[in-house]
Amino acid sequence: QVQLVESGGGLVQAGGSLRLSCAASGRTFSSYSMGWFRQAPGKERESVAAIHWAGGNTYYADSVKGRFTMIRDNAKNTVYLQMNSLKPEDTAVYYCAAARYRFALAAAAYDYWGQGTQVTVSS
Repeated sequence: QVQLVESGGGLVQAGGSLRLSCAASGRTFSSYSMGWFRQAPGKERESVAAIHWAGGNTYYADSVKGRFTMIRDNAKNTVYLQMNSLKPEDTAVYYCAAARYRFALAAAAYDYWGQGTQVTVSS
């Protein structure tokens, strides 16, 4: 069982930055690929970024490529999503998720989810 707790969301002006954190419980964090997803009101949940359990591979959605960076710190059981040059269309609830020994983009592949953190970007 893995518990995920996101933090770092908030209100920011367009062009600003936020760093989201996702802290995981348990001693097997290094065996989990991690993903960040987001869901805006009235829209489906979409993949934003993912990082392989070994840390070597990362994926970014085209809409955030070049602006968002995902990193993991296995010593702290934490993944981060650094979000720069934020746009109003980035407004959503952001979720982190964990998938053991799977590197996937689809939400259905993930076993554990956090409760989400709200990111609001004002224009």
